[in-house]
Amino acid sequence: MRALYRRVGAEALLVEVADTATAQATYRVVRRLVADAAVTIDPPRDLVPAARTVLLDGVDIDGWRKVLDAHAGAIEAERASSSPSTGRDVILPIRYDGGDLPFVASTWGCTPDDVVRLHAGARYRVAFCGFAPGFAYCTSDLDVPPTPRRTEPRTSVPAGSVALAGEYCGIYPRAMPGGWQIVGTTPVAMFDVTQAQPALLQPGDRVRFDPIGHRIP
Repeated sequence: MRALYRRVGAEALLVEVADTATAQATYRVVRRLVADAAVTIDPPRDLVPAARTVLLDGVDIDGWRKVLDAHAGAIEAERASSSPSTGRDVILPIRYDGGDLPFVASTWGCTPDDVVRLHAGARYRVAFCGFAPGFAYCTSDLDVPPTPRRTEPRTSVPAGSVALAGEYCGIYPRAMPGGWQIVGTTPVAMFDVTQAQPALLQPGDRVRFDPIGHRIP
């Protein structure tokens, strides 16, 4: 499926694609083209991936449409690659103490120990960030059903809660309302305004969870 291009204002291009994996691949290819100085037009002032879109802000709109069309094959190859080309490796310690483990296990058709084993053994990639500063939507290679959100969101979810909803895994950067299913907690700060890069996780980063005090079944 070809991308759908939409002009946003005078100098922004919204690229609509079929799925999250293609949005991630488009984001990574644009980043690589810019990093390698492989394009002759100015790079985006900002590059914002989402679930099924990528926004290129501050660009020559027609010029970047031609660039993306010319690199459609590279985007498809990146989507199919088992070793994506950009992003850091981040390991997050986790305690599997979430109160929603039994619910997730029932949804997946397994035991809570199986949820721990599968979640800790999966590979994750930050698809995009949103909802709150430092909140990263991570996709994984888990072959399990989507996890339904809670029918009644919690009024306050503790900072560091590792939670699941739909196809995504996320970590709450601070205490806030939320309706995702909590499977564990991490002591690592997801957002710190004292740092040069306040958000710990960025789109394209690769994430693994390292269990604390839990024997993997």
